[in-house]
Amino acid sequence: METQAVFKRANWIQHTNIYEVNLRQYSANGTFNAFAKALPRLAAMGVETLWFMPIHPIGKINRKGTLGSYYSISDFKAVNPEFGTAGDFKKLIALAHDAGMKVIMDWVANHAAWDNVWTKNHPEYFDRDEAGNFKPPYDWTDVIQINHANTAQQDAMIEAMKYWVSEFDIDGFRADLAHLTPLDFWIKARTAIEPLKNDLFWLAESEEINYHKVFDATFTWEWMHSTENFYKKNLALSSLYDVLYKYNNNFPKDAYRMYFTSNHDENSWNGTEYEKYGDMALALAVFSCTYNGIPMLYSGQELPNMKRLKFFDKDAIDWTGECKLHDFYKTLLSLHKNNPALSACNPAVSTFFISHDATEKVMAYLRKTENNEVLVLLNLCNTETTFTIQDKLIEGDYMDVFANTIQKLLPGSSITMKPWGYLVFEKCK
Repeated sequence: METQAVFKRANWIQHTNIYEVNLRQYSANGTFNAFAKALPRLAAMGVETLWFMPIHPIGKINRKGTLGSYYSISDFKAVNPEFGTAGDFKKLIALAHDAGMKVIMDWVANHAAWDNVWTKNHPEYFDRDEAGNFKPPYDWTDVIQINHANTAQQDAMIEAMKYWVSEFDIDGFRADLAHLTPLDFWIKARTAIEPLKNDLFWLAESEEINYHKVFDATFTWEWMHSTENFYKKNLALSSLYDVLYKYNNNFPKDAYRMYFTSNHDENSWNGTEYEKYGDMALALAVFSCTYNGIPMLYSGQELPNMKRLKFFDKDAIDWTGECKLHDFYKTLLSLHKNNPALSACNPAVSTFFISHDATEKVMAYLRKTENNEVLVLLNLCNTETTFTIQDKLIEGDYMDVFANTIQKLLPGSSITMKPWGYLVFEKCK
């Protein structure tokens, strides 16, 4: 597989994680200033990169619900007054940077609101139907399709992206449905923007392999759907290995993949991770944080949030004052950051599936460098499972990162796991 060679990646991406911020629903106020109060807690949990859903003004024509979709943008160079002011956003970014976090913005390049400012000044920036009217893509009736063939539109879009880098010091972009916008545009955009800041992170909501020519990371939608089908339809564990083997063989070796169990679309339209995965949800969270990729959390998963958040209306997360999964995620995110064996797309790291005698129930893998090892065991079934390690790669003293106890493991070691249980071991040096 051809590797990406067009752009140089920022070195901070290799150990980062992502926390998606649904600003509207994050608090009763739903503002930049209100969210800023959560920064110390998130920093303590180990969050490294904040992905903000679009912060732009939302269109009023054909708006859905009372507040409309974040993704129906009326001005790409302005801030939604619902969230505060441009100054508030700039201050929040500075606070995040002071806390050691990066900030990436959601960017919608394929469509815009019916009353986007360009519709008056540059109507040629949008596609038309046979009657000459603006038209929506698919059945997305609250937005209209951008004309990607118009080079002036491309330049205007890139100038808007530059604005947020140069004036607000953001650290990258999450491209909404990136594959709906031609790859040539994204190459043009990154080429133009990178001189402003050479360590930006480019994340594509896509699984189009060729988009890695410009994007550092892509979503793992197939894995997400496959794990849901595995749980709900009682499929064979081999169905999950098939996806991982496909990822390993078809994608470039330096292609970062982002793993997750929830996000804004999934939560609102398809259900929380507990609706989708039931008792398997935490085992999948462990996978997301320990496999070869970038782990992503969605607002409220640390609670955990057990409700679907409304998409077009106010529906604040029910913060209880106690995040029951704070320490769970803190342990995983700290391990992901600090153990070189969990660095993503690192040629010095090897990932091995470990042999054992419960192959239809337990997924076991070892991530290893010359001097570091992390062993992950996931009991992906609804029964208690006892199995024996058979792999010669496993030998020595290992720290159970959740129990903080040391255990000697070697070929022949017997392990018993609870239904849908998980164990993560860090080899002692």
